[in-house]
Amino acid sequence: MGQPWKTDKYFVSPLNYLEEVTKEYKLPQKVKIHDITLRDGEQETGVALRKDDKIRIAEALAEAGIHRIEAGMPAVSKQDADAIREIVKRNLGPEIFGFCRCILDDVKLAADCGVSGVVIEIPSSEHIIKYAYQWPLEKAIDLSVQVTRYAHEMGLYVVFFTIDATRADFNWLLQIIEKVASEGHMDALTLVDTMGVASMGAIRYYVRNMKKRLGKPLEAHFHNDFGLANANSLAAVEEGAEVIHSTVLGMGERAGQASTEQIALALKLLYGMDTGVKLEKLAGLTRTVAELTGHVTPLNQPVAGYAMYQIESGIPAAWWLRCKDEHPTEVFGILPSLIGQKEPEIVLGKGSGADSVLYWLRKIGMDATPEQALDIAMLVKEKAMEKKGLVDEDEFRQIATEYLAAAK
Repeated sequence: MGQPWKTDKYFVSPLNYLEEVTKEYKLPQKVKIHDITLRDGEQETGVALRKDDKIRIAEALAEAGIHRIEAGMPAVSKQDADAIREIVKRNLGPEIFGFCRCILDDVKLAADCGVSGVVIEIPSSEHIIKYAYQWPLEKAIDLSVQVTRYAHEMGLYVVFFTIDATRADFNWLLQIIEKVASEGHMDALTLVDTMGVASMGAIRYYVRNMKKRLGKPLEAHFHNDFGLANANSLAAVEEGAEVIHSTVLGMGERAGQASTEQIALALKLLYGMDTGVKLEKLAGLTRTVAELTGHVTPLNQPVAGYAMYQIESGIPAAWWLRCKDEHPTEVFGILPSLIGQKEPEIVLGKGSGADSVLYWLRKIGMDATPEQALDIAMLVKEKAMEKKGLVDEDEFRQIATEYLAAAK
């Protein structure tokens, strides 16, 4: 296998591949990404995708090699159902799923849209059934059995989705799941941390014991309220989960979900799992989704942030200038070309040093001594502080021109 932690495109930690680290993993032979941007991502406050928007996002997901697309919940609106039908009709490559409540009419509508599978949700913690749904507990079980069996009879791949499972009493949860598995139908079970409140250790325990008790393929659907959605999804894969539910840019309700682009990158670089996702398409995918949803992407967000490969601080800038031609991964563990990002750029700001100034002087056709570069760097810092931001080329040219003219 050579050195899976290092290529000409990336350089991650060799510790990821130590036997002492990996010996307890129960990695599946392959992992699928089940992208839920068009359903759970759209549940982010203020996001409303039209039919054409959904089709464009589905096309971008397909182009990136995403395995499954949850195209939406057809019961939401006629436009949503029409979008799902059109996405199915285009035969883009990925499997197309619909999301359904545990209601027969929802499943029938999804089947009419032509999807190959459905994710069927049911509340699974006793307290949420009692207080949020105000159902008798038996209703959750009876509906689950009835509707999952019906979906199977309709020829659909059935993924059973247990709302609020991580806060449920484990024995009660098993009652629902085992009854559905034996009396209804379940091709796969989604383990759901609806409120994003489980630790990585809890997720490992959860997946390990559910796998042991159920013997069904497991899928991971984790929210990000503690910033652990990605980590928990990967922990689930370490215990054998075969599918990760995620959204582009980590969009979704409250703090969002696991991030499609970050998960795809981590599976390949940190675990050596070639999912078939085209990593070089990821940044473009995030830009498409951001444009169509209006989602505000942090400048430093992994994969997507446009400032990821801007270098302001003096020491990293000096490193880059020394290493960029022969040893670029010494400065960037993931090169931008791997994920479709723009090339690294030295920018000028409060953190800039003399090496950055000399680089920029050469770039605009000017020259200075090292001592003069230090003085210009101080002027750049002052300008950056004044405007509370980066110094652009015109501003730098003016600073350098005035300083060098005065120094003659």
